[in-house]
Amino acid sequence: MSDKLIKFQIVTPERIVLEDNVKQVTVPTQMGEITVLPGHIPLVAVLKPGEIRAKKDGREILMAVSGGFIEVLKNKVVILADTAEMAEEIDEKRAEEARQRAQKLKEEKRFDRVEFAALQSQIEKELARLKVARKHRHRTGAPNPLEESENNKYRI
Repeated sequence: MSDKLIKFQIVTPERIVLEDNVKQVTVPTQMGEITVLPGHIPLVAVLKPGEIRAKKDGREILMAVSGGFIEVLKNKVVILADTAEMAEEIDEKRAEEARQRAQKLKEEKRFDRVEFAALQSQIEKELARLKVARKHRHRTGAPNPLEESENNKYRI
């Protein structure tokens, strides 16, 4: 591997989401967004729900993450994520429906602080998924699955 690349890996409890050599990685942490380049100082940080961007061969790889940890070594980045999805894997319609369900439950106000935090976390996760899916759709020119059509309730 060239010194100008980072060995990048995203792992969830279910699978390895991505394992590749990339030029840079940008991640959402609890302390703000960070970009890791080759030779970065060692670092461990807590991730928050959001968008991960990795650059390789002049293109950007988009992923959604719901939280977890990032470990940075000189030329290696490992993300241990609660959940993570490639942009093209996200079902935008289902993510929007999940966000709406969580938002509705949150507005009912019949829960304790722990339940409130769990609902807020679910909303943030779905918003991150939607942001990544919409950015990917915009780049690829795919139709919006949330728009109504004359033939279907949803155009997919």
